Amino acid sequence: MYETVSFIHSWWAYLVLIVLIIATLNSIIGFTSKKDYGATDFRLALFTLIVTHIQLLVGIVLYLVSPRLQAFSGEGGMGAVMKDSSLRLYLVEHPLIMLIAVVLVTVGYSKHKKKLVSRPKFKILSIFYALALLFVLSRIPWSAWF
Repeated sequence: MYETVSFIHSWWAYLVLIVLIIATLNSIIGFTSKKDYGATDFRLALFTLIVTHIQLLVGIVLYLVSPRLQAFSGEGGMGAVMKDSSLRLYLVEHPLIMLIAVVLVTVGYSKHKKKLVSRPKFKILSIFYALALLFVLSRIPWSAWF
């Protein structure tokens, strides 16, 4: 089961990254060019929200079935995990930062819906989605990707 969930999580991450980049660029371009916020922009923001939440759910399942999780209960416990950079990345840093990124996407999406004018909608999406993208890029386990 771990291998299957890991495979899905790894490949879905490419979709998350691509969609988040596109949505961020779209919102920045919309904000700077002062274009009207349309149905396509809404769908892109919503699709980004959906894709990131699916990745979060798959990530939680992966975390729970991961053999690395047993490191917490092993000798040394949390101290041993924090001393090992690989375990720390997979068990602490990556999950925490990705959770923060999903929260940023969720808050940005929710706040932008309350705005009535196009420019503030794009501004909120630009800020929150760009921050989420930076967080995601900072904690992707690049060595596992390539």
